[in-house]
Amino acid sequence: MARPIARVLSLLELLQSGGVRTVAELADRLDVDERTVRRYVDHLIDLDVPVESVRGRYGGYRLASGYRMPPLMLSDDEALAVLLGLVAGRRTGLVTTTGAASETAAAKIRRVLPERLARRLDAVLDSLAFTAPPGETPAPDTGVLLSIADAVRHRRPISIRYTAGDGRRSERTLHPYGLVAHSGRWYVTGADPGIGEDRTFRLDRIAGTRTLPGSFEPPAGFDPAQHVLSGFAKTPYRHEVTLSIQSTIEQIRARLPASVAIVQELPSAAGADPATERWFRVELHAERLDWLPPLLASLDRPFVVERPDELRDLIAALADRLATSARRNAPHQ
Repeated sequence: MARPIARVLSLLELLQSGGVRTVAELADRLDVDERTVRRYVDHLIDLDVPVESVRGRYGGYRLASGYRMPPLMLSDDEALAVLLGLVAGRRTGLVTTTGAASETAAAKIRRVLPERLARRLDAVLDSLAFTAPPGETPAPDTGVLLSIADAVRHRRPISIRYTAGDGRRSERTLHPYGLVAHSGRWYVTGADPGIGEDRTFRLDRIAGTRTLPGSFEPPAGFDPAQHVLSGFAKTPYRHEVTLSIQSTIEQIRARLPASVAIVQELPSAAGADPATERWFRVELHAERLDWLPPLLASLDRPFVVERPDELRDLIAALADRLATSARRNAPHQ
């Protein structure tokens, strides 16, 4: 590659890093004079790369948004990060219905990688294992995702066509507060003015969106991710469980995350040391109870079962089995 062409591409890479670059700075980085920098900028403009000239004391050049993506310059580390991100996104299911776009994007990057870096990438992918199974959840439509994200940013109400889990279809108005990715699915949470309540919807069940006139203000301090997780914990199931556990919030959350349980600290008893005797009320819903006794045993902290009584029986049965096993002698070989 001739040196002028190489420097033009180096100029593009500098501009892609963002911000305004002064002519003097660019000349110093490229080891050319300022007049040559201006000539290189003209070369980029001739190639339809959207370079803007910024006037003033701190002026220079910057890369503007164009009608198409300009040539993209990536370092070895950046190319590797992009490809690993595409692989992880496909594996976890966080893709849209145009998921093939991630494959074609990865193929384009792989095609122009230096052989040395391509071999290193293949070594990483060949040795990489995931502890979770591949994502098999339905993917949302790209247009739906982008339109909702735009409505969140500009605080615009939208109309959505939604299909519930039981197959019922409806069209409703939503004030979207935020998008949340959780366990391979996309969710949007916000206010449904038709019923006056906050709601959470799966994006893969939204068939289409339409921006409505007007605007809204989300509640101060609203945390979309925490709201979605709390909603999972409140989902009605067969059993309603309430426990009191003497522990730390970190120990409890390690086994009962926010998507499973609601945890609230209880007032300390008179004279109690809050550093060692903090109690928390834990509320959760469960279809089955058999997984809770071993979980509480692994927590290894004092606890009280407030409800249901059936859980007390299961804990006692587990304790009896553990005691029997502790007294059992090793079988004869």
